[in-house]
Amino acid sequence: MRKIRITAGDVSATAVLNDTDTADAIWKALPIEARGSTWGDEIYFAIPVHLDEEDAQEVVGMGDLGYWPPGHAFCIFFGRTPMSRGNEIRPASPVNVFGKVEGDATVFKRVSSGATVRLERLEA
Repeated sequence: MRKIRITAGDVSATAVLNDTDTADAIWKALPIEARGSTWGDEIYFAIPVHLDEEDAQEVVGMGDLGYWPPGHAFCIFFGRTPMSRGNEIRPASPVNVFGKVEGDATVFKRVSSGATVRLERLEA
């Protein structure tokens, strides 16, 4: 099982990556540091990984990590976005879900747009 640490502003969480080609490519690119943007209850930022859709999903779950192919972006979902209908969590367009935050993903609500986000491997 591959785990990563996500540090965004003063918030830190761990996440588990799944067994997809998307997760493999992101794991190989770590560590990554970028300036995050927010879009509703989502943090996203461009990463140096360029992939196509892989079982891309239009609606994701609380705490899901997604890769957004059009923007080469790493996305952390922790609530509704401007595209959501009802209580669903809906990305701007389909994303490749490649992992999930462990524990309470709503801690990311404290992160403001422009905060530095660091992704690093947690070695087993």
